[in-house]
Amino acid sequence: VKIEKKLVSSLDNTVKYLYGLPDGETVESVLMEYKHGWSQCLSTQVGCRMGCSFCATGMGGFVRNLLPSEMLAQIEQAQTDNGIRVSSVVLMGMGEPLDNYDETLRFLGLVTAAGGLNFGVRNISLSTCGLVPGIRRLAQSGYPVTLSLSLHAPNDGIRRQLMPVANAYTVAQCLEACRDYARQTGRRFIVEYALVSGVNDGLEQARELAARLRGLNCHVNLIGLNDVRETGLRGAPKAGVQRFLQALE
Repeated sequence: VKIEKKLVSSLDNTVKYLYGLPDGETVESVLMEYKHGWSQCLSTQVGCRMGCSFCATGMGGFVRNLLPSEMLAQIEQAQTDNGIRVSSVVLMGMGEPLDNYDETLRFLGLVTAAGGLNFGVRNISLSTCGLVPGIRRLAQSGYPVTLSLSLHAPNDGIRRQLMPVANAYTVAQCLEACRDYARQTGRRFIVEYALVSGVNDGLEQARELAARLRGLNCHVNLIGLNDVRETGLRGAPKAGVQRFLQALE
C-alpha cells in the first residue's frame, strides 16, 4: 500500500489519504486528531455493494474485499507519514466491514495482537448498515468492539428509500440484533443517523426515533449529511439539525 494522494485540512490536522494497492485499485482513509490522540478511519473493501443512496462510495459498485494486511497497512502508512501513533481506529471507510466478515475478523486479531499494534478492543469501532447475521456473528467472536449501526431512519418505509439493505432486514431486526450485541458484550452501541433534508429530518421522525430507541443501551450520533452532487440529496440545515436534536432529547 502506498500513498497516492494526501489532503490536509486547513481547519485542523485532519489528513485524508488515497492509498494505492498492488493491483492498481485505490481506497481512502482519514486520520483525525483529538484530545485523546489520533484516530483513523479505515476502509475494508474497494467500493461497496450496499448501494445506500446518500453514499458516494457505492456509486462505483463493488470491486473486491481488502486483505487484513491491506487494512493494517493503512494504519502503518499514516503513522510513518506523520511520525505519530494511532490510538483508535474506526472501520467506517469504504466498504461494509460485515460484508467482508472473515478478513475483517482476521484484521481484528492482528491489530489487537500483543506482538503487533496491540490495540485494545475498546479503541476499535465497527460500522455496519445493518447486516443482522454479521452482527450476531460478531457478538460471538470474542472481539467486543464498539458497534455502530447506520440506521438513518426511524421506520422501514423511509429506510427503504435510502438503503437497499432495508429490504432484507427491518429496523426492528437491526435494533434487536444490536440490543443483543450490547447485552452479550456489555458495550453500548451507537446509532448513526444522517439527516437528509425533507426525507428523515422532521420532528415526527425525531419523536418516532426516540420511541424506537427508548430503553436501549445506545448513543445517537446525529450526522450532518455531506452533499454528493450525483445523488440529489441534501443535508438538513443547521437550524433543522438543532430542532431534530431538541425533539430527540
